[in-house]
Amino acid sequence: MNKVTTIASWLLRIAAAVILLQTLYFKFTGNPESVELFTKLGVEPWGRIGTGVIELITGILLLMPATAFIGAFIGIGLMAGAILSHLTVIGIESKGDGGQLFMLAIVVLVCCLAISIIHRKEGIALYNKLIKKN
Repeated sequence: MNKVTTIASWLLRIAAAVILLQTLYFKFTGNPESVELFTKLGVEPWGRIGTGVIELITGILLLMPATAFIGAFIGIGLMAGAILSHLTVIGIESKGDGGQLFMLAIVVLVCCLAISIIHRKEGIALYNKLIKKN
């Protein structure tokens, strides 16, 4: 990886991880807005806490270069689910936030897609190690 790609990787990974990790306070403390959102989805409290745990793991994986691809892969799934939830149940705007949660999910998705492209060699190596074992 060249210097520019390395810097881009770090910036994308930090941005995605910060967004994921800053929402944990609301999920783990049972913030009323977070509880309402997951109630609307019909998965309160286990969905809120479970999502928080997965987001915590994803944020940590993204920050470690050796596991960035895995973090990005999980992040893509998480954000695809979040975006789909916004489009089908929650709505773009949640509790008068002007669509901020929806936009943050898109930002994390784009970051994770870029990270997975930058770290695709690690992903291919992992695939070969896990799937192509004889």
